[in-house]
Amino acid sequence: MKKLFLIASVFAVGSFLSAAAAPPDSVQCSPDNGGIKLPKDFCAVVVADSLGMSRHITVNDNGDVYVALSDANHGGGIAALRDTNGDGKADIIKYFGDDTGTGINLQHGYLYFAPDTGVLRYKMKQGELVPTSTPQTVVKDLPVQHQHSSKTIAFDDKGWLYVDIGAPSNACQKQDRTPHSPGMLPCPLLKRHGGVWRFQADKLNQAQSEGERFITGMRNGVALDWNPVDKQLYVVMHGRDQLHDLWPEQYSIAQSAELPAEQFFQLEKGDNLGWPFCYYNWMTHKKVINPEYQGREDKVGPCSKYEQPIMAFPGHWAPDALLFYTGKQFPKKYYGGAFIAFHGSWNRAPKVQQGYKIVFVPFANGKPVGKYSNFAVGFKGREKLDSPENARFRPVGLAQGPDGSLYIVDSHQGRVWRVLYRGDR
Repeated sequence: MKKLFLIASVFAVGSFLSAAAAPPDSVQCSPDNGGIKLPKDFCAVVVADSLGMSRHITVNDNGDVYVALSDANHGGGIAALRDTNGDGKADIIKYFGDDTGTGINLQHGYLYFAPDTGVLRYKMKQGELVPTSTPQTVVKDLPVQHQHSSKTIAFDDKGWLYVDIGAPSNACQKQDRTPHSPGMLPCPLLKRHGGVWRFQADKLNQAQSEGERFITGMRNGVALDWNPVDKQLYVVMHGRDQLHDLWPEQYSIAQSAELPAEQFFQLEKGDNLGWPFCYYNWMTHKKVINPEYQGREDKVGPCSKYEQPIMAFPGHWAPDALLFYTGKQFPKKYYGGAFIAFHGSWNRAPKVQQGYKIVFVPFANGKPVGKYSNFAVGFKGREKLDSPENARFRPVGLAQGPDGSLYIVDSHQGRVWRVLYRGDR
């Protein structure tokens, strides 16, 4: 019996090590990079396909990949992927977990996972692809929401867990998404929504009231990440919708398609990002009052007192993932910079859809340096896309592998790419 146990243990550890021993140079990239376009000397292999409606992604130190699902597949809300032969493709795919959700992250031997109403964690044993432990509840009873329900998570280096709780509203109107309905002042939704809350990462069964509101005034911050280089929390916030639909006398269809900006913030405790009272115009570089609060396109007023973005992007690109790159596989210029996944949005109609790409923002001293650049494009499949439903792929999650590879996951088909660098460093 002892001999059998020893053999089984060696096999388990061997599988664990072999998964970690798949160097980038041994991986043969897909001929067309799996349908996407990348910069010169980069290529991609399709790790897995058809996982289901995917959300965020994380990668273990041994190369195992975990994908959060928004719709259960094969009875599970998390997909676990393993490459056992080093070709970069997952030859073992398993599903587990009773809940679906968005946020997912590996920290200190646990797999943390965020359904829409809390945060769970699974104890991960060495060599284990699917956890055999029962999930523990870290945060419970977060608000049930009919809009912006996804909970995303980030961890700092001091044992804090940060949770995005979006606002279940467009602009905190008395009658949501109704033409000319005024905004509520103060906005009652900000009591439990519209911000980032901070919890102890190693404490179980915390209610929202036991956490600390870290920042407020955030409409929806799915793209949330801790930057280990400058030790700061960052978010890329979704801007509001329907300026023309709700206020046609003030905003044209063309203006409504481009406004407001998607805003990139560095977060400090106590920050107020200005939602629902203000939005940011990326063309004039001004934060102005929303029409629901008797504002107009160029009226700044008290909006100057709210946190200003460190960078802004055109409207309705839908930022859904943020990753600060700390690997050594990519050229030096990428170190410490930010990758952002733009999911694409319905609210640019009837104009051509935008987003559906990964951009890179170079950083130095905690701030963007210069302009952002397109890193991965071609996801939407056709240039003149009229609806998100007709996109071929929609990038929604980002992760960094232990070797410095960049992982991207798509929400439409559940495809996972691993991006590698093959040029001189």
